[in-house]
Amino acid sequence: MNRLHPLSAVTAALQRGVTGFSIPFFLVGVGSSVFDVDIDLLFVLSPLGLVAGIGYGIAYYYRFTYEITASTFDVTSGVLSRRSREIPYRRIQNVDVSQGAVQRILGLAVVSIETAGGGETEASLDFVSETEAERLQSEIRRLTASVDDGTHAGGPRPTTADERPSTTGERPSSTDAADAAGVGESARTERTRAESGPITLFELELKELLVYALTSFRWGAAVFPVAILLFFQSADSGSGPVPEFVLLAAQPLGGPEAIHGAAVGPLLVLIGVTTLQWVGATYVSSALYTIANYYGFRLGRAGEDFVYERGLIQRYSGSIPVEKVQSVTVTENPLQRLVGYAGLWVETAGYGPDVGSASQSAVPLAESDRIYRFAENVTGVETPAFRRPPTLARRRYLVRYSLLACVVVLAAFGLARVSTVGRWYLSAIAFVVVPPAAHLKYVNLGYFVGEDHLVVRSGFWKRRTTVVPYYRIQTVSTRRSIFQRRLGLATLAVDTASSRTFAWGTPTIDDIGLETAREVHGTGRQRLQSALRERARSDDAGLSVDFT
Repeated sequence: MNRLHPLSAVTAALQRGVTGFSIPFFLVGVGSSVFDVDIDLLFVLSPLGLVAGIGYGIAYYYRFTYEITASTFDVTSGVLSRRSREIPYRRIQNVDVSQGAVQRILGLAVVSIETAGGGETEASLDFVSETEAERLQSEIRRLTASVDDGTHAGGPRPTTADERPSTTGERPSSTDAADAAGVGESARTERTRAESGPITLFELELKELLVYALTSFRWGAAVFPVAILLFFQSADSGSGPVPEFVLLAAQPLGGPEAIHGAAVGPLLVLIGVTTLQWVGATYVSSALYTIANYYGFRLGRAGEDFVYERGLIQRYSGSIPVEKVQSVTVTENPLQRLVGYAGLWVETAGYGPDVGSASQSAVPLAESDRIYRFAENVTGVETPAFRRPPTLARRRYLVRYSLLACVVVLAAFGLARVSTVGRWYLSAIAFVVVPPAAHLKYVNLGYFVGEDHLVVRSGFWKRRTTVVPYYRIQTVSTRRSIFQRRLGLATLAVDTASSRTFAWGTPTIDDIGLETAREVHGTGRQRLQSALRERARSDDAGLSVDFT
């Protein structure tokens, strides 16, 4: 059994000690407001809490052990209540290693083990040495590959009933012997590759990193401008609920000099200017976050896994098992398409994009030609010839966006009635945007039903082209809204075993004809069964890992 790094005991003792020291302050503060509690108890309880917390942290360190066995990764933890976990290698999806700035100075790392069934961490080792983290990562990856190959800890896999010597005295044919030799040679080759270190497939150059930072926008970065706004507000409490620099920026455009007593018109100007400032600050924060998060990004191949490392201040490294990849998605926004760049994401079972980690970004950004070649090499998909929905779908989008424009005009009219804002009719310019918006949505839709893969493309602001092998499809469902039923249209949803979020939904083929949807549905089901039978015979991972 192995223990964490000795500095983990120091860290755990400090964290638990601070918690134990602060709890009496909370309890006495609440108790004194309800009951007659002597405040002098703090001088007794706080030191006791500090000592108890430090003791608990040290005990937690000595009671936490982990071990790599032939078939499972075992973790035992807990002081008062013991918990023992045996994590089978076949369930392990990712082994991620992260290092903060302080941890890198001290030579420590955090090892997180993710399993199928969700993006939550199954086991976390806080902290181990860098050498131990690399050993755990490579050893677990090797054992996971051994399980997927049908071997155990690098040894031969048990023979099945079909592979045992025939009792009739029949000898295996020369073809069977050659196939078996080929499988054995392939397994040895993969193990040799894994042991010799990862083969570099892609490195993010400085130019590509800057393009990625300048052409991507992360709404999650909006929290940083809000935090800065709150800081300035608390630093200059005399300016009221809005910092003075925000008011000064809006005044040349007709903003108010103060919030209290301001008319509706100047307040709307202030809101508009503040929104622009917030969006600009969010854009800058997003670019800085992207640079810090993806600096030094490197993608490699180790056996049957993709391995990556990235990060400037906090360093991450991990693996993406090829065998567990559910789908491959090429992403690109209008700015990236304009400069000819795109990104590539992969999803594994139970661990998909935007699930609290960016580890599934196979290639953050590269030239579009390289990305599409990489996607074809990874999946083996033929170059897709996309089919679009019927033109009736474009008319549907035209009506939908026209209704939205009507809502904008009505809102402007209502605002003019209750405020001094004039020329509400200028909002009718929203109708000018309707035809191009409907056309852009329509022309960016497409689907391709290949021999082994289903390819779905959608989106204008964030266009995604998703390649799903048939053998990875879990369900194919046909959905029809009230309006789609009236128009004879349908939406086809393709679900895999990957985790999904609101921002990254299930691949869907939108607004195709009902008969076409039924045809694609049936074709997908038939080819799913064929692909499963072929994979059962060949035992092939179905994915390559070469980047050209």
